[in-house]
Amino acid sequence: MKVIHLSVECFPVAKVGGLADVLGALPKYQRKLGVDASVVMPWYNRKFTQENKFDHIAYGAFYQGSELLHYEILKEANDLLGFPLYLIRIPGKLDREEVYCYPDESEQWLSFQHAFLHWLKADGIQPDLINCHDHHVGLVPFLLKYSYEFQQFSHVKTLFTVHNGQYQGWMNWSKGILLPSFDSWQWGLLDWDGVINPMAAAVKCCDAFSTVSEGYLKELFIEANGLQSLFSSESQKGYGIVNGIDTDYWNPQLDTLIDSNYNLNTVEKGKSQNKKSLCEQYKLDPSLPLMSFIGRFAIEKGADLLAEIIDQLLGNIKSKMSIFILGSGDQDIQDALQQILEKYPKQLAVYFGYNESLAHQVYAATDLLLMPSRVEPCGLNQLYALQYGTIPVVRGIGGLKDTVIDVQETGGYGIVFPEAHVEDAVQGVIRTLEIVNQVDLLSEIRQREMHLDFSWNKSAQKYLDLYTKLLK
Repeated sequence: MKVIHLSVECFPVAKVGGLADVLGALPKYQRKLGVDASVVMPWYNRKFTQENKFDHIAYGAFYQGSELLHYEILKEANDLLGFPLYLIRIPGKLDREEVYCYPDESEQWLSFQHAFLHWLKADGIQPDLINCHDHHVGLVPFLLKYSYEFQQFSHVKTLFTVHNGQYQGWMNWSKGILLPSFDSWQWGLLDWDGVINPMAAAVKCCDAFSTVSEGYLKELFIEANGLQSLFSSESQKGYGIVNGIDTDYWNPQLDTLIDSNYNLNTVEKGKSQNKKSLCEQYKLDPSLPLMSFIGRFAIEKGADLLAEIIDQLLGNIKSKMSIFILGSGDQDIQDALQQILEKYPKQLAVYFGYNESLAHQVYAATDLLLMPSRVEPCGLNQLYALQYGTIPVVRGIGGLKDTVIDVQETGGYGIVFPEAHVEDAVQGVIRTLEIVNQVDLLSEIRQREMHLDFSWNKSAQKYLDLYTKLLK
């Protein structure tokens, strides 16, 4: 079975969020199951592309509107990721340093999708299935079926995976002229509320769509930034498959990015040593419980609540603790955290930016991880925390609700609070501190967490089962 994963992110080439982690692991686990899985993504002017060897395997050109675009296909030469990785480079479009936030983003992703299909046709590549990830590649299912240029691929099955339904790739119909020529009678499949909506087009035209947790699938029927009625009407072809994690990379016993490795038998000593190292570096007290937040400073992540949560926790004599924040994003949120940092310089440390090595050390060092998300399709941070014996304190939504069981329930190993409110999050943290301050109970919870299996093994099999169903 030949499966191509199409995405604009893949770890470690280019990572902004959890999408990259999924693409960097799922194909590897699928290949263990016998699937001929590969990844195709844009070329970025980044460390990975600069420092590794790539073979130039194809060249081509096509018109995007009146603009002639030349592309080349590069294949990573040494199988560093455990699966074939192909990059598409287009001068002026797919040759930049950052993944997002360029004013011509629509033209970027259009050129990526067109070049991908043009390459398949030119080189006679015939995949059995294309797994399209998020709106950036949402036009592919439509183009396979209704573009005159690519009719030879109309039989190819497509699975569209929704990692975040809030972002849909809207573009004005004036950009319709940039698409490969298509059957104009089918224009309605591209349209939603008067604009071209790639996510809506994908859901309408794909053979099936999946979400990254069962809980998030149900939530899309209720709230999906205007597409809830579409998801509901197409529900018969919707599937929820929770994300996994790459336990070769996220493994405290083997992790080369943390100061002290540990396993189930040495977790108490290992986390204590890692906490001591982190606290010494950032001038925090290692004798206090240590809480962390890792992620984008975005409203959907509840990051706008962080400053007030921290103020209430550190201003409360009952919750003696330290807090470490690692992330970047919204400038207003960052400014608020900077102000609260100045108020509590001995109990709070903040690292503004993305630092993969530091993230590993924080998971290994901290006692609890806070995720006050408003929207969380799956969430991977809570799974990393569990793998490292860190108690996740999460808002009960989406994939967080699917993967974290509250300690008050049988077999529970985390803390779940109901709403993305400051008061709910604070109470969740205080509940967790009561566990952290009881040595025997904390040890029991950590053992329970680290026995859990959230690897990609089960989820990769579920994807394979779905692929097989579609191909039959």
